[in-house]
Amino acid sequence: MTRYVTDTNRYSSVAIAFHWTIALLVIANLVIGIGHEGVPALRKLMGAHKAIGITVLALSIARVAWRLTHRPPPLPASTPGWQRGTAHLTHWALYALMIAMPLTGWAMVSAPDATRPLSWFGLFNVPLLPLSGGAADAGHSAHGVLGWLMLALVVLHVCAALYHHFGRRDHVLARMAPALHR
Repeated sequence: MTRYVTDTNRYSSVAIAFHWTIALLVIANLVIGIGHEGVPALRKLMGAHKAIGITVLALSIARVAWRLTHRPPPLPASTPGWQRGTAHLTHWALYALMIAMPLTGWAMVSAPDATRPLSWFGLFNVPLLPLSGGAADAGHSAHGVLGWLMLALVVLHVCAALYHHFGRRDHVLARMAPALHR
């Protein structure tokens, strides 16, 4: 049986744009952030990693504001309660990480002895946070741990979307897919 996705059970075009833009930026930053220690070519991208992080922070704040003022489409009625709860918890954990990750990175580069500005793709400098060395060190420690947690949640999120699409064969993935509804 084919299930069609209608506008009433789809995310808005704004939510879809936020989702896919932030998703691509987060994945790029996970690759650079986790891989830069072992892959010399990725070390050269750390300036872009920082700028992408600031971009993710700004977009995520806007996304959370959008989400708080716009209801998401409902999950299918057949979705078990534990899956609904897990989905809700995972989404809010991802939102929290999309804000916490850039903030801890910003704290990390804002050490009192920082000699380089935080540049946004060479277009302008982002002011460093007025932090002590201890706070910058804490930011560094948290950034690494949160990065691995973000990777785990991204994998969980992707697996859940694929499970809904290929296992349950419901419209959960299609409602966030761009241009599949027309």
